[in-house]
Amino acid sequence: MMLTCVRWYVAYPLSLRHLEQMMVERGISVDHSTVHRWALKLLPALHKVFRRRKHPVGTSWRMDETYILVRGQWKYLYRAVDKAGNTIDFLLRAQRDKAAARRFFEKAVDQDAEPDSVTIDGSPANLAALTYLNADRKIPIVIRQAKYLNNIVEQDHRAIKRIVRPMLGFKAFRCARILLGGIELMHMIAKGQMQRPDGSNPSAAEQFYSLAA
Repeated sequence: MMLTCVRWYVAYPLSLRHLEQMMVERGISVDHSTVHRWALKLLPALHKVFRRRKHPVGTSWRMDETYILVRGQWKYLYRAVDKAGNTIDFLLRAQRDKAAARRFFEKAVDQDAEPDSVTIDGSPANLAALTYLNADRKIPIVIRQAKYLNNIVEQDHRAIKRIVRPMLGFKAFRCARILLGGIELMHMIAKGQMQRPDGSNPSAAEQFYSLAA
């Protein structure tokens, strides 16, 4: 039951109060704060399992950042997708600067292998971070600054923001980081980025539940 509530929370634009009311309609009494606690407990473990089952991504990356409200202040969700639209990685940071962009690229490279090229917008911080990474590389990453080529990642932001909007902002940075990870997890499953047994065609819900098996 609680796993279902957590999945609904990160898969659909619902608030915790909505989930509480939906459970009452099914004859189940669940406090919204309980759902929140279980989400914070379960999602990191599920995401760790998903990482081992994630399909490899492409080497042509599109990177951008979007705004996320945490405790009344704007924070920055760094995200990248490949040219097919598959999510490469994401990282929530308090600042929007070279250090934040560098940390994102280092995390993405560590978990998803190195890109051949990265397309960014006109951000000087993102360019500086990539230039820094290229300094120690024999074969440098090709850096492209062309906003129109980044439409694919900017459009992909919308799927995340659609789920975040009913939450009306996060109360703490740690909670935001974990819940955004869950939203990204469900979004990747919906895009078919989770490896499945040959010949099988499980639904997104079944794939999510299988992470807890």
